[in-house]
Amino acid sequence: MTGKQFDIVKFPLVTEKSNDGAALGKYTFCVNKKFGKIQIKKAVESIYNVKVEKVNIITTPRKKKKYRFRIEGYRPGYKKAVVTLKEGDKIAIT
Repeated sequence: MTGKQFDIVKFPLVTEKSNDGAALGKYTFCVNKKFGKIQIKKAVESIYNVKVEKVNIITTPRKKKKYRFRIEGYRPGYKKAVVTLKEGDKIAIT
C-alpha cells in the first residue's frame, strides 16, 4: 500500500481555519474523490505514523468562474478530509 496511499491523500490544506483546528488535533487534507473514510484513515495512519480517531469528509462542488470578457468556465471541485487524531499525536505540517 506504499504507493497507493499517496494517491489517496494528495496534500495537507494550510489555511487559517485548518491551523486553528491543528491546535485541537484536527488536520485537513485534500484527498482523491474516489476514496472513502476507511481508506483515508488507513492512508493517513501509514503516512504519518499516527492513530486516527475520526474522519469527516467535505466535498466542494465545482463553481462557475468568469474569465476575460464573456468567457465562462468552471473551477474544479475537490474533496477534503478533516482528520481527528488520538490525544497526544501530532503531525508536523508547515
